[in-house]
Amino acid sequence: MINKIKEIILIILGSLIFALAINYFAIPNELAEGGVTGVTMITYYVLGWSPGITNFILNGLLVLIGYKLLHKRVIAYTIICIIFTSLFLHITERLGNPLDDTLLGAIFAGILAGVGLGLVFRGGGTSGGSAVIARLANQYLDWNISKTMLAIDLLVVASAYFVIGGEKTMYTVISLYIGTKVLDYIIEGLNPRKAITIISHRSAEVAEQVNKKMERGVTVFSAHGSYTKEAKDVLYVVVNKQELLELKRIIHKVDEQAFVVVHDVRDVFGVGFTIPKAS
Repeated sequence: MINKIKEIILIILGSLIFALAINYFAIPNELAEGGVTGVTMITYYVLGWSPGITNFILNGLLVLIGYKLLHKRVIAYTIICIIFTSLFLHITERLGNPLDDTLLGAIFAGILAGVGLGLVFRGGGTSGGSAVIARLANQYLDWNISKTMLAIDLLVVASAYFVIGGEKTMYTVISLYIGTKVLDYIIEGLNPRKAITIISHRSAEVAEQVNKKMERGVTVFSAHGSYTKEAKDVLYVVVNKQELLELKRIIHKVDEQAFVVVHDVRDVFGVGFTIPKAS
């Protein structure tokens, strides 16, 4: 029950942030958006229809389409998101003012939209619209959620060209790109780390120093060189960015000729990172 409450809070908070991105930065600067939200913004520019009401109606129809295809929990959370997003869009309507620099508005619209949608997805829901389609594609075709949403969003934005013009459309593309990157970070990269592969003739000593001085576990793989056929141990260790420099110093001190590869890791969880080590 506690986990469900936390997830719902994330969805509601994400809905609020997303609504602020639209009403505080996007609409005042005459930018567009992708998916259903983009359609609601176009109808607002052309017909003056309330984005909140239009968003609720269109997303409700899409939820009915995806009702039998998506997990019931996802549908329930999506309905919560649609209700609160529509409510917040209605409450915050006409809240923002146009900025002197449209690019600045596009940047912050993208950042807030990415954070908002990221929190919604972290809570287990979707924002409806293209997000429902993206979830279906991810569930049945294993497509990347954020990239699928970007493709759908670009189609909607392309149609917005005839309403907001070429310059505003280009700013909108920048906003969408930023939002996609932020969304990726929120979904996959809340706990970024560095993974290091170490090949050394003194691997045992390197591992011992890492265990002793950094209190980090080291995984050892048995391997051999393709050319020399020489057997050797390959070390694999995950550290945070602050520990990377210390690790390099240890490796350099033990074996200056060690072969080291540093990998970017988006997310890490488990014992020693998100789960405390047993005492």
